[in-house]
Amino acid sequence: MALPTRAVLSFLLLMSAAGEARADFKNGTLPDGTYHCEVYLLGLFISLGDITIKGNVYSGPVSFGAPQQGYNYQMNANGEIEWLGPLGGYTSGGNSISLTQATIDGQNPPSFDIIMKQPDGAFSASTCTMQ
Repeated sequence: MALPTRAVLSFLLLMSAAGEARADFKNGTLPDGTYHCEVYLLGLFISLGDITIKGNVYSGPVSFGAPQQGYNYQMNANGEIEWLGPLGGYTSGGNSISLTQATIDGQNPPSFDIIMKQPDGAFSASTCTMQ
């Protein structure tokens, strides 16, 4: 799913305006658990696998079987996540992570949005929500 640059910038502006949605990030980590990742494409939610978080370590995404090796991640006070290892299809085949923004608002499960830059320069976005 390709998103025009304008849509990505609109998303980033919306996230920066929602300051209270990014509050309460404890110790620079997400709550431990499994986060199911999906993308909305052609009217359907398509699963991209699960990312497991424990402390400052992540593994995945995994669609089938057990997660492989774990890698560290860092999260700043604004909820921006930097993955310090590979992230499956998000960082393979010429893809790269443009931005990952965590959201914790108290009423909904914790989640994070991953904005991926594709080799052709297009962007795609997915949401990973704690299960």
